[in-house]
Amino acid sequence: MAQDLAGTFLSFSERRMGLAVKNIHDCIARLTDDQLWQRGGDYENSVANLLLHLAGNIRQWIMHGVAGNPDIRQRDEEFSLTIRMPREAVLRIFDTTLEEARRVIAGLPHDDLMTVTDPQPGASWGAVTKMEAIYQVVGHLQQHTGQIILLTKQMTATDLDLTMPRKR
Repeated sequence: MAQDLAGTFLSFSERRMGLAVKNIHDCIARLTDDQLWQRGGDYENSVANLLLHLAGNIRQWIMHGVAGNPDIRQRDEEFSLTIRMPREAVLRIFDTTLEEARRVIAGLPHDDLMTVTDPQPGASWGAVTKMEAIYQVVGHLQQHTGQIILLTKQMTATDLDLTMPRKR
């Protein structure tokens, strides 16, 4: 039973991440380069900043916290107003990170889910299990995916048809 639960959790987490990536790519394809970096105000994030933030966060929580790689995150750079890298570079960072994270999650031994880790040393989270770290990452990815969808709808003034079509 525990192995079935662990396998289901890992498989579903990896699939949900894949769906979020698909939805994000559908949004990015509709945005111009200017829209990708557009901010509504100083305290708002552009879609590009959200992608860089997700890559940094996922790298820290999954590749560092779950897989045990060094923590190389530079969080402040994810939100920098001075960064304006090409679309291809932003997508390469995001896609490479998500592919690696999904591989880590899909290949995690079930017995490791309850292993304790500290993905953000010094942060208020403290130590969490690897299962909690994965759960946090999937939720965080879905949260920002929703923001990217909303920003895309607002900037393009169109329905994105990402789910079942609505009756009109």
